[in-house]
Amino acid sequence: MAAGAGPGRGGPGGGAPGDGGAAEAPPPAGPAAGGALLTAGILAVAFNMRGAITGLPPVFPELTRVAGLSAAAESVLAGVPVLGFALFSLVAPALARRLGEERVVGLALALLAGGLAARAAAPGILLFPGTVVASCAIALMNVLLPSLVKRRRPGQAGLLVGLYMMTLTTGAVIAAVIAVPAFIAAGGSAGAVRLTYGMWALPALAGAVAWLPQLRFRTPPPPPAGRAGVLEMARHALAWQVTAFMGLQSLSYYATLSWFPTMFRDHGIAAAAAGNLLALMNAGNAASGLVVPVLAHRARDQRALAAVAVAAIAAGLAGAAFGPNEAAIPSVCVLGLGQGGAFGLAVYFFTARAADGHASAALSGFAQGAGYLVASLGPLLLGLLHAVTGGWTVPASVLLAAAAGQLAAGLLAGRAMTVGAPGHRPDQPAAVTPAGR
Repeated sequence: MAAGAGPGRGGPGGGAPGDGGAAEAPPPAGPAAGGALLTAGILAVAFNMRGAITGLPPVFPELTRVAGLSAAAESVLAGVPVLGFALFSLVAPALARRLGEERVVGLALALLAGGLAARAAAPGILLFPGTVVASCAIALMNVLLPSLVKRRRPGQAGLLVGLYMMTLTTGAVIAAVIAVPAFIAAGGSAGAVRLTYGMWALPALAGAVAWLPQLRFRTPPPPPAGRAGVLEMARHALAWQVTAFMGLQSLSYYATLSWFPTMFRDHGIAAAAAGNLLALMNAGNAASGLVVPVLAHRARDQRALAAVAVAAIAAGLAGAAFGPNEAAIPSVCVLGLGQGGAFGLAVYFFTARAADGHASAALSGFAQGAGYLVASLGPLLLGLLHAVTGGWTVPASVLLAAAAGQLAAGLLAGRAMTVGAPGHRPDQPAAVTPAGR
């Protein structure tokens, strides 16, 4: 889910001059044109941040049959991307300080295309290595896009985060919708397996081309001593609260993403319809992912938004898992709206709970590193619980318990406080009036 990228916040319009907002190269001569190119590049990157993941679960049964994947291998394949998010989120800020945020994002797009192409070319050998490379590339984009937005367009942070969240989930929806039809159209054989594993490499290459104009920019030199780093965020209770909210919403999202199509098929719903339900869930993500960051940017604090999002998640989970098949469509709609709102809020927290651009990148890296480590347990745990119990009652109950924990974290993370400002005490209330008030 970040979350991140942070899917960063810290008074989205805030950040003093010189706190990381300057780029090494001068801004484009035409500000409007430069802003349009940046927005187009951000949306092209966002479109590629979930499709390679959401395109697999709808065809897990077919991959088991044709490619010979075991249930354990399916669980690992579902968990590897989230684990990759966790491991590489921690190194993204340091890598960005060395190379520049824009250049790391460009490199990530190239790695994403390469990893997907590799696993399609030799699935027997490179399926898991290629998935690891692709997942690590997405992790870099997860962390850096929010801080890049805060640095380059601080006054439009809420709107840009919402737009990129909407585009991210649009890619996820398309991948889920076309997964089963594309597999069938390709003959349902070894060639269809290769297509499933690699077809998102071409959009990644197109995204890299759209990002090329941004490569002449880079982040400024490393911040002076005293600025918050990724590991220093562990000193702040607020950073842990943001991390818990990020991690639990991502655990819920990736667990449902990985296993709900199989659950629906076990309930008697056809394969294509199960994929469409997953797409519908992600469509809800797109709608609320656009609206919630804008609302959060205008609110004095975000506790009410967190409570509404988590309530929707709990209601959608209960209806999808325990309700009749006739309730599947409204349940996944409500679930998707809650998930998208929670993810958009988590990403917005990376900027709103940080005092400047450097703190935003550090908070984003910390929250996504630790949060995705928690989230990686979701697909693995649900797969194990389903295999052991033979049903979906226990796995769904675990997700409802996670929602309760997410609510508690959201009520704390939603307070108007910031971390990382030089000279501030840990978790000091924000010194400025929140945007929109």
